[in-house]
Amino acid sequence: MQYRFRIVQREPLHQGFFRVERLILQHELFAGGMCPPLDREVLDRGHAVVVLPVDPLRDEVVLVEQFRTGALEDPHGPWLLEAVAGIVEPGESHEAVAHREGMEEAGLSFLELLPVGEIYTSPGGTTERVMIYCGRVDSSQAGGLHGVDHEHEDIRVHVCDRQAALTMLGRGEIRSAPTFIALQWLALHWASLQARWLPQPP
Repeated sequence: MQYRFRIVQREPLHQGFFRVERLILQHELFAGGMCPPLDREVLDRGHAVVVLPVDPLRDEVVLVEQFRTGALEDPHGPWLLEAVAGIVEPGESHEAVAHREGMEEAGLSFLELLPVGEIYTSPGGTTERVMIYCGRVDSSQAGGLHGVDHEHEDIRVHVCDRQAALTMLGRGEIRSAPTFIALQWLALHWASLQARWLPQPP
């Protein structure tokens, strides 16, 4: 069933690297009728693409480490281990973003991209949607420091044994939500990835 909602008022509060709006809105209730007007603030930060680079031959994944302002209060510090990621520019396809960011953040070319799924990162307060992929790579080509200078990126590449990466996930060392999801997906689908990507006996 499709429920109804209406925006009563829309007010811009901030326009910078991201945009914040104040909305007065109403939506239909499950029990019937409309709720009273709600006062909500919404962060519009665009949409993004995340790719977990996987080498099926070497049984490795590639993660990138960088400073994240939103993790300033993290007890382990604001440098997080993540999959490759980037913001979707106007008119840009998800696949184009994946290939661009693979090269910019890790110096990697994706041989194949498999869709994992599209998620809302925090729908209670932001419009952001993230498309997650698993990308086949040759991890022997990964390593070093990367990033786009004019975007002030400072990125270090880590090549990890797949099982070691899953162990880090289990220990709570992976705290970026899309990366968490991508690694869980990898754990569930590893057998099918091997069948798809590894040479099969005649």
